[in-house]
Amino acid sequence: MSSWILSLEGTEAGHHAALTLALAAAFLHALFGALQKGRHDPWMSRGAMDFFYCIIAAPFALFVVPWPEPHMWIIFAGMFVIHMGYKIAQGYTYTKGAYTVVYPVVRGTGPFFAVIGAGLVFGEHFTLIQWSGVMVLIAGIFGLAVYNLRTITLGRETMVPALMLAVLTGSFVALYTTYDAYGIRATADPFTFLAWFFFLDGLVMPVVAALRYRQMVDKPALGPLALRGFTGGIVAYFSFGCIMLATRLDNVGEAAVLRETSTVFAALIGWIVLGEKVGPRRLALMTLIALGAIIVEIGG
Repeated sequence: MSSWILSLEGTEAGHHAALTLALAAAFLHALFGALQKGRHDPWMSRGAMDFFYCIIAAPFALFVVPWPEPHMWIIFAGMFVIHMGYKIAQGYTYTKGAYTVVYPVVRGTGPFFAVIGAGLVFGEHFTLIQWSGVMVLIAGIFGLAVYNLRTITLGRETMVPALMLAVLTGSFVALYTTYDAYGIRATADPFTFLAWFFFLDGLVMPVVAALRYRQMVDKPALGPLALRGFTGGIVAYFSFGCIMLATRLDNVGEAAVLRETSTVFAALIGWIVLGEKVGPRRLALMTLIALGAIIVEIGG
């Protein structure tokens, strides 16, 4: 598998594969976000998800994939710190704000900074047409957030700090997207990076969740929480794995932008699964997001 992935780098087939992987990551990331923000406390959900993807990754990291090269340990240390900052910011964002409002802000902030980061780190530069696509996509995403903000009635008193936290979380998204793209390109075998990422990244949040669980007055049933954690862990494997392989095969900036069509998938999940109304305004904004992604792809 690794040799086949590596053979696609820099080829037209690799470009098409990266496109497919980025769009798959978009859908799966929306699903992952809905699972974390669902019926359970976001910190508990994240702890359960991290627990399962850590223990599943452990045997692959330790016994299956090649061990990381010596220089990778410093990269993993930086990755660990960045992702912890992201999880903390995301946890507080989901605690204080409505998912349909804060999720689009997080995803709208991420691609703008990620494109800039890809230019600084990897020398990638968008054309004017691609930048116009980024602006169209971001306008649609933030428009969706504003529309959802106008329609909600609960939790408005905490919405301002929630939105500020959402912007901070989006900045972390851009940072880890760029940094992890550098990391997966720095090792000979991309699956070495992925296996060790999930193993190391899943070590802390289960402890945080366990401490939080001990202090809770109304403790959630462990069975449903474990099921959500296992499901989210599997989704995380494919979501993060898809976007990381996409950044290895093709441009980081384009993959980051295409992943943010996850906002469209999040709205579709809310409509189909949760029974939320879409309406003509939300449909138009979702179309704008998709159009922005198409412009970025065509402009490249």
